Amino acid sequence: FFMSNSLTSHKRVHTGEKPYVCSICNMTFSRKSHLTRHNLTHTGEKPYSCSICNKSFPDSSYLTIHLRSIHTDEKPYVCSICNKAFSRKIYLTGHILTHSVEKPHSCSVCNKSFSVKRSLSKHKCVHTGEKPC
Repeated sequence: FFMSNSLTSHKRVHTGEKPYVCSICNMTFSRKSHLTRHNLTHTGEKPYSCSICNKSFPDSSYLTIHLRSIHTDEKPYVCSICNKAFSRKIYLTGHILTHSVEKPHSCSVCNKSFSVKRSLSKHKCVHTGEKPC
């Protein structure tokens, strides 16, 4: 690491240490910048605006996610197993579980099993007729 404070901050990924505490809700963070970003949720300040639809966000990363998922088809996160692409890393992470052999979430109606609970919830509308399905 180029700077010693970068190494110190990175080590917290492994130790789980979160020394920065929000004085309003007591939520903890491993990086001071994350606490600073979080504090905007309490002030309601949203200084980053979309140039296309004018929606505002408290952090530039949220604006980037918005632009990528709403206004473009950019999907930089690609599954190494099936090549399906996603606009957000968290969506890819959830998707990768669908390739798992372990499928602990079972439908009580037809016994079909799913690796992700959200997939089971979506599946249930097949039996109830609810929309969207």
